[in-house]
Amino acid sequence: MRHATSCIWAATLVALPLIAACASTGVENRYQTELDALEARCTARQGILVTTGLQTGRPETDYACQISGVASRIPGD
Repeated sequence: MRHATSCIWAATLVALPLIAACASTGVENRYQTELDALEARCTARQGILVTTGLQTGRPETDYACQISGVASRIPGD
């Protein structure tokens, strides 16, 4: 029983710094901030964000702004 307890304790000591390191990098916060800004710019252009199928960790590469509706640069009759 004592061996099992010390193995669990050792595993915890190894895992905690790794979890803390991931939580303190701020990568998710930066990604979310950039994604929110990208979505706001896209929405201002009357578009919607669609996935590109890539997972690069950069929202501007992972998503594209799809503009739907009537083109505004084509002159009317």
